[in-house]
Amino acid sequence: MTNTIADIETADVILIVGSNTSENHPVLSTYVKRAVKFRGAKLIVIDPRRIKMTEFAQYWLRPNLGTDVAWINGMMHVIIEEKLQDAEFVEKRTEGFEELRQMVAKYTPEFVEGITGIPAENLVAAAKLFAGARAGSILYCMGITQHTSGTDNVKSLANLSMLTGNLGIPGGGVNPLRGQNNVQGACDMGGLPNVYPAYQPVGDLSVAKKMEEAWGVSELPTKIGLKVTEMIPLAYEGKFKSLYIIGENPMISDPDLHHVEKALKNLDFLVVQDIFLTETAQMADVVLPSACFAEKEGTFSNTERRVQRVRRAVTPPGESKEDWWTLCEIARRMGYNMQYADSRAIFEEIARVTPSYAGLTYDRIDAVGMHWPCPTVDHPGTPILHGQQFTRGLGKFHAIEWLPPAEQVDDEYPLYLTTGRLLYQYHTGTMTMKSADLNNRAPESFVEISRKDARKYGIEDGEMVTIASRRGAISVRAKILPKAVGGTIFIPFHFAKGAANQLTNAALDPVSGIPEFKVCAVKIDKAA
Repeated sequence: MTNTIADIETADVILIVGSNTSENHPVLSTYVKRAVKFRGAKLIVIDPRRIKMTEFAQYWLRPNLGTDVAWINGMMHVIIEEKLQDAEFVEKRTEGFEELRQMVAKYTPEFVEGITGIPAENLVAAAKLFAGARAGSILYCMGITQHTSGTDNVKSLANLSMLTGNLGIPGGGVNPLRGQNNVQGACDMGGLPNVYPAYQPVGDLSVAKKMEEAWGVSELPTKIGLKVTEMIPLAYEGKFKSLYIIGENPMISDPDLHHVEKALKNLDFLVVQDIFLTETAQMADVVLPSACFAEKEGTFSNTERRVQRVRRAVTPPGESKEDWWTLCEIARRMGYNMQYADSRAIFEEIARVTPSYAGLTYDRIDAVGMHWPCPTVDHPGTPILHGQQFTRGLGKFHAIEWLPPAEQVDDEYPLYLTTGRLLYQYHTGTMTMKSADLNNRAPESFVEISRKDARKYGIEDGEMVTIASRRGAISVRAKILPKAVGGTIFIPFHFAKGAANQLTNAALDPVSGIPEFKVCAVKIDKAA
């Protein structure tokens, strides 16, 4: 996030796209609701489903799946044609505007309506509302990123924010809502194949040398590693021999699960480190027991870049250990003496090798945490990014054409499927499905279908149906709900029985490697 969670309440206009905020980020959604209800902020929701947040919205635009670049280009077309852009910001703080202007010229509201299904007059009204804001905040989540065009979608949102001068100001920004409590911290620490901590490039020799000195090693590789979505196909082909999985459950969360299962079975050696015996752990050669968040010390870096202390509340059960201890023991037994006294010692090393964390200490974040970047011990932290300039100097507009999703509906598979989360279950259910109360509220997988489509296919509310794609089929219970709109069905991905990801398409974004979870073609029939 370029801005903070609290900062959302100071926005005049909030644009939510690809985020079922009230279910996926229920606490954060209250900031949006308060801004609308008590401060008069205007909300624009752009989502293929009639989610709860649409009840608070001035405008709900319902795009066809996989058409986000088109409607964003359409909004920018309207803003430029009406001369509503922040001309001073564009001139002084950006480059590439002319290329963008020329590219979006053809994305008239009528042209965009033909692609997205969004009525032209609604697109114009929403564009004018956002452009007229003193401060406009964009919130997005995996409904934007989990596409073959996910990287283009994010760049396009950055284009829209820069065009309207909404970066580097209170109440503005482009704000991705992270899906888990410390996924931001995992990325910050170099949990990606192409970077060291603080996104320092693996291929940069000066960075490699700095890390070699810090760790007392030599000849660190400068070759970029594999993404998760590259490892699984190579395992399937027999070219990838072993895998060490920590805190992930790909047997539920990855696309095309039949393919994933075959790939994992094809490994020579699989290690899973987790707090429960997940579906993936049940396939492992070795399972290493982890302490959960409440059983260990350390830090989390949350969605707004706030680095916060985590303190042990209870003793880890049985033989479970803190993850860092297990990793150090494995390293030691493999010949590298990796030793730390405690989690505080690890954080002190983080500050030494991570420029954006250099000014952070346990004492400074003891009470409320601080936002990175915080380069020195006397720096106050940075709640809002890009206040004076961008990391690269000038912000760069990217002229991006819309490309259709990897899979289209046809006569055999006439419906689009999108997937997501529920309020009462979390991710693959590793923790939430241990709660009887949560299981009572969300006990099983289901398909959300519109009344129009239910009538068309002869489906009754509550009956079992079969959903099939080109990759597999599942049986789930039908729910006829007002959230659903014609032509699109929704299935939550949490459940091992009736797993949505047996259907989803493993086509990848060519840059990020993220699968296209949010759109694939399916058919529906009464269960046999």
